[in-house]
Amino acid sequence: MQKRRQGARLSIALGAAAFLTLMGSAALARENGELSRGQTVYIPVYSHIWYGDADSRGPSRLLLSSMLSIRNIDPGHSITLKAVRYYDSDGKLLREENTALRNLGPLASSDVFVEWKDASGGTGANFIVVWEADAPVNPPLMESVNAYYRGTQMTTFSSRGIPIRTGEGQLK
Repeated sequence: MQKRRQGARLSIALGAAAFLTLMGSAALARENGELSRGQTVYIPVYSHIWYGDADSRGPSRLLLSSMLSIRNIDPGHSITLKAVRYYDSDGKLLREENTALRNLGPLASSDVFVEWKDASGGTGANFIVVWEADAPVNPPLMESVNAYYRGTQMTTFSSRGIPIRTGEGQLK
């Protein structure tokens, strides 16, 4: 009994140490992050995911709603959203989200919502966001939150954006 408690305490301590190390590394990476005047950012999003077995019936498709969240994390400067585009798994432009184009003041945020019944994006759907700033700023945080909710069942996960171009050049 005593050894089981010690093992449980050790597991909890190691888990906490790993968590704190990861959090410290993430904070340090953010502190050492470079300022930018603009970027083109790729954000993965999922209009559906596959689940189940690949047996004779094949896997099943779970439709998801998705929200793109764009957060200006610079406390002293605004950024301007120049383009927000939604692409499908084949890289085909599905639509431009013109209502999302605007200035985001310090610590402000914006979002774009894709309904769960819109399966046009597929498993490889993505957003491309182009932003600019008048001065070097902390690059904004961009994430997609993908969710399914029915009765007592819920599936939720998020994906972070990745800069694919820095500077004023935009993807066509």
